[in-house]
Amino acid sequence: MELQTLTFIVVSMTFMVYIGIAIWARAGSTSEFYVAGGGVNPVANGMATAADWMSAASFISMAGLIAFMGYGGSIFLMGWTGGYVLLALLLAPYLRKYGKFTVPEFIGDRFYSKTARVVAVLCLIIASVTYVIGQMKGVGVAFSRFLEVDYNTGLMAGMGIVFVYAVMGGMKGITYTQIAQYCILIVAYTIPAIFISLNLTGNPIPQLGLGSMMTGTETYLLDKLDQTVTELGFAEYTTNSRLSHLNMFVYTLSLMIGTAGLPHVIIRFFTVPKVKDARTSAGYALLFIALLYTTAPAVSAMARMNFMNTMEPAPGEYLAYEDRPSWFKKWETTGLLGFEDKNGDGLIQYTSNAETNEMVKVDRDIMVLANPEIAQLPNWVIALVAAGGLAAALSTAAGLLLAIASAISHDLLKGVFKPDISEANELMASRLAMAGAIAVAGYLGFNPPDFAAGTVALAFGLAASSIFPALMMGIFSTRINKEGAIAGMLAGITVTLLYVFQHTGIMFVAETAFLGDLPPNWFFGIEPNAFGAVGAVVNFGVAYLVASMTKAPPEDVQELVESIRVPIGAGKAVDH
Repeated sequence: MELQTLTFIVVSMTFMVYIGIAIWARAGSTSEFYVAGGGVNPVANGMATAADWMSAASFISMAGLIAFMGYGGSIFLMGWTGGYVLLALLLAPYLRKYGKFTVPEFIGDRFYSKTARVVAVLCLIIASVTYVIGQMKGVGVAFSRFLEVDYNTGLMAGMGIVFVYAVMGGMKGITYTQIAQYCILIVAYTIPAIFISLNLTGNPIPQLGLGSMMTGTETYLLDKLDQTVTELGFAEYTTNSRLSHLNMFVYTLSLMIGTAGLPHVIIRFFTVPKVKDARTSAGYALLFIALLYTTAPAVSAMARMNFMNTMEPAPGEYLAYEDRPSWFKKWETTGLLGFEDKNGDGLIQYTSNAETNEMVKVDRDIMVLANPEIAQLPNWVIALVAAGGLAAALSTAAGLLLAIASAISHDLLKGVFKPDISEANELMASRLAMAGAIAVAGYLGFNPPDFAAGTVALAFGLAASSIFPALMMGIFSTRINKEGAIAGMLAGITVTLLYVFQHTGIMFVAETAFLGDLPPNWFFGIEPNAFGAVGAVVNFGVAYLVASMTKAPPEDVQELVESIRVPIGAGKAVDH
């Protein structure tokens, strides 16, 4: 069966599963719409959280970035997984014990201020909208290639699918849909990796294949890759830092605390029955995420090796453009791969020199999706990868859109402007807000940035600089008052946004930072996508400074803070 037909069948079957689950799990109350009724099993919630987490950036874009950045790309692996440790230890159980629907609701109650709640909503929307752009890019990339439609048509189809299962089912529908999406995406990611690892190293376990010798040689895979890329003038794969070690540290920290501060992830821990289940869910989520994240380095290195071997079949010999393989031609039609014959010899000269490099467009987001085709794997494997990429993008997009919709309907409408709204009307408002969020996300998706993971990294920086510090201080400090929290959130996100847009256009900055010289006016050489950690420091500093100069929180609020951290059933020590 030809690839396009098989892909249509596989993807259509997965979409039918998603829609069927949405109809079965239709939300009938605000509790089911926001937190799935609070009765989700910890294992199931861990799997849904993993799908919610492993977005297009993880499935499609992360391996592509690591493929071209090498060692420097480890910031994504360490940051995005390390954040779950912070989340499990410092936030999830305490927020679940508090028992509210949303992050802004907790911030509004803890800091006894509707203004604080509104500021939290503002920060949430800015971070979530930035994040969802990357998901829409992933949907468009996957559809445009594998269903052989144009980018805009693919994006519209993805929006329609999300609309059905997110608007109808809310968190209840999204949770069970994400469980199915996790199963699809993890199978779709690992099966090609096993095939390619076998082809290159003879080892069926990709994690071990990464450190193995190449088949029929005495050369290790990574040594061969280092040799190949350096011969063409690129930086060595295994030792190339992301600009500097300081930048890598700050970038990793920004991703970690951004992970722990993302509302669409945090809200998942409100869906389990008990406080203990929240911590258990985080542990299962980390396990399920690790299945993909430990495979990603192998996928990255092997994709880069296959790509480089295609461009240079033998040392000193370049691929003739007229002999380019079918996968090359198909990706050219999407506009994500481009060749320009600068010297007129008909050969594809791929080098690090911008003046002589004839591969003028190599979108990093294509690497995971193109890798099975480059390796000439069976069509059913390629179709499965398409379904997995779409599952990853759609699952996270749904979680983000729910976070945005709940912030608008529950935190702004019910929490601030119309507290007496009925549950039926609030549920209707939630669905309308979700539909509006999908429309806005789609509009932004029609004009996407260059690659998904970088945009997502920026979203993490915005969450790190605004929401994470407010949650940490709200749980662990009785001294931080509403004035401090509001000032801290505004200062953190403002500093981060100003730094980013001072070096605008967001992803262009990241591209030029990797390919060109370090801009002289960067703060200690820290790139904009990593600046969220600095914004968090500003947030903490401003909050404590303002709080020290203003009135302490009321006594009942201080008692609330203490009670959040005390295990249920614990008593005070008494003297005898």
